[in-house]
Amino acid sequence: MLAPSRGKVLERALAGTNASVTLPAFLVPAFQTAAPRRQFSNTSNRPSKLGRTPISIPPGVELTIGEPRVKRDMTTYLKIPKRTVTVTGPLGKLDLEIPPYLNINHDKESRRAVLSIENNEVKQQMEMWGTTWAYLNRHIIGVSEGHTAILRLVGVGYRATVEERPKKAQYPGQKFVCLKLGFTHPVEEPVPFGMKASTPQPTRILLEGINREEVMSFAARIRRWRRPEPYKGKGIFVNDETIKLKQKKIK
Repeated sequence: MLAPSRGKVLERALAGTNASVTLPAFLVPAFQTAAPRRQFSNTSNRPSKLGRTPISIPPGVELTIGEPRVKRDMTTYLKIPKRTVTVTGPLGKLDLEIPPYLNINHDKESRRAVLSIENNEVKQQMEMWGTTWAYLNRHIIGVSEGHTAILRLVGVGYRATVEERPKKAQYPGQKFVCLKLGFTHPVEEPVPFGMKASTPQPTRILLEGINREEVMSFAARIRRWRRPEPYKGKGIFVNDETIKLKQKKIK
């Protein structure tokens, strides 16, 4: 490559002469004009598949959309008006906060709810469209049918029971999941309020609740005591969790 000053001089000389001038092969790429860059995609923005899907509301479940209230955001510390959607059913009641740009068209006669946003061109609104749909659908299923999580204890001597500890209880009637996982002492995990825990088998734990986030969070707290290891396949597995076994290290 030539220096910038020499390159400009050569370009001026070539432009001023009418005779055909041949360039060396190694200088041809430097004087070629760059082709226009092709865009990644030319398709228009499409609405969210989940967001535009109507949500069916089963009998016995009611939706109540509250008035906008100004609340401080925990991440940006900005005051943003938000509305609270209350989902009431035979198993309990759950609240969900929705952003101001999201609208819910609730048809009580057909028992369906359709979500929409103000501007399809804004990325944040498109992201929260499907996310809010998933949260609202989970809340409706939770108050009508409930959410469950099954934990499997795999290992020699691993056992689980559900017992009461009156001295450690944080509320009346609280139960504890007692685990024997090979430690020198049993592990006790308190069951959160509004959740049920049972042991249909010594190596199975059944968790039930209306809030799926709380159910899976409590299952993760139990799982962390014995995470599945890939050599013997022992540990605590949640629902359909599996692990690929590795070969033993041979020295």
